[in-house]
Amino acid sequence: MARDTTDQTPVTTHDELISYLADGCKPKDDFRIGTEHEKFAFFLQDNTPVPYEGPRSISALLTGMRDVLGWEPILDEGKIIGLVEPTGHGAISLEPGGQFELSGAPLENIHQTCRESNAHLSQLREIAEPLGIGFLGLGGSPLWTRDETPRMPKSRYDIMTRYMPKVGSQGIDMMYRTCTIQVNLDFSSEADMRRKMQVSMRLQPLATALFALSPFTEGKPNGLLSWRSNIWRDTDKDRTGILPFVFADDFGFADYVEWALDVPMYFILREGRYHDCTHVTFRQFMNGALEGQVPEGHPTMGDWTNHLSTLFPEVRLKQFLEMRGADGGPWRKICALPAFWVGLLYDDAALDAAMELTKTWGVDEVQALRDSVPQKGFDAEIAGKSLHDISRDVLGIARSGLQSRGRLSEDDNDEAHFLAPLEEAVARGKTGAQELLDLYHGRWDGSVDPVFKDYAY
Repeated sequence: MARDTTDQTPVTTHDELISYLADGCKPKDDFRIGTEHEKFAFFLQDNTPVPYEGPRSISALLTGMRDVLGWEPILDEGKIIGLVEPTGHGAISLEPGGQFELSGAPLENIHQTCRESNAHLSQLREIAEPLGIGFLGLGGSPLWTRDETPRMPKSRYDIMTRYMPKVGSQGIDMMYRTCTIQVNLDFSSEADMRRKMQVSMRLQPLATALFALSPFTEGKPNGLLSWRSNIWRDTDKDRTGILPFVFADDFGFADYVEWALDVPMYFILREGRYHDCTHVTFRQFMNGALEGQVPEGHPTMGDWTNHLSTLFPEVRLKQFLEMRGADGGPWRKICALPAFWVGLLYDDAALDAAMELTKTWGVDEVQALRDSVPQKGFDAEIAGKSLHDISRDVLGIARSGLQSRGRLSEDDNDEAHFLAPLEEAVARGKTGAQELLDLYHGRWDGSVDPVFKDYAY
């Protein structure tokens, strides 16, 4: 998320919270694709992390990008922490450890997504290379300890850093040492949202396997293929994971609201200042728990929007759906992630086929799959089949969905070719993480340092 909202519209009833989600429904012709990707900034000379302050720093990168793009700076207590395109179509933000994130504009097809990523990385290199800074596309920080990892001056992250150790053992690593690629997709109705939420919740572990790329921690193999994904298993059980109620036949907006109401808040934002609200749920806030404790202690629509952005299930519902299961990765994976989900969810026949393929997968089976995939990758099983076998069927559905969409590039290619890195991994029978481990035990001679060259943008 690039910027916390300050919408002052008062909230007095649960129906208003439900209506906020329902207002995301839009005609299919208006469906868009919003892709987000994070990357680690490092110094090219010695593979060390880039601090926030100084002439060669994260703040210098943001200032340089501001000058190149003409985007508006986002400030937190006077410090630049992001940029936003003036009409709201795209933003650059910082994750807690300095991970540099592009939140892309809502685009019509994957060709545009790839051009956007190309342009962003080209502009970033223009600023970064004279500073001796490069960027790494992986799911987890492969070398730096927690103490070596910088901290960004964002007030909401200070609140989260204090809170995370109270609710899980790995929240700090999630914040400071992981990167992801995500895609945000639309729905036309509550029923359409339900189908897409159910299919993507069931298939999110497959996305984790297809994009697994975090096998190293502090310079050594960590025993996992997706360390990033495993971290989420013990970050904060109140707001993460597989949501059982999504599997119900009558699941709807109201059910998500009821769940969200009982998740502890992180903060509210008043006149530019963040107030720690981790001691109350949003339901308690609605019932007056913060009145007299903080300025204007009654809930607003901005508070609700910000609260929704601090929930981290495998698929997140706002006025669109966020696919959250993938590790960060190299450029081809940035294009592959939206292609995978658009192919499955934006074509009616493909969505029907994905529903049919997964309809018997119960919540307990999906949870077991989710728990095993960080270590087992393609070898994880559900319904008596390995993810490797299932991936062939699912990628076939995604390919047919993209071909059916018929969104052609200037040279008459459809969007299906963006699935190539995933199809290659399945053909080899190896996740990206396993390829990295082969390099570590082979050509890299037991060192992770070459990853900063071979997997840099």
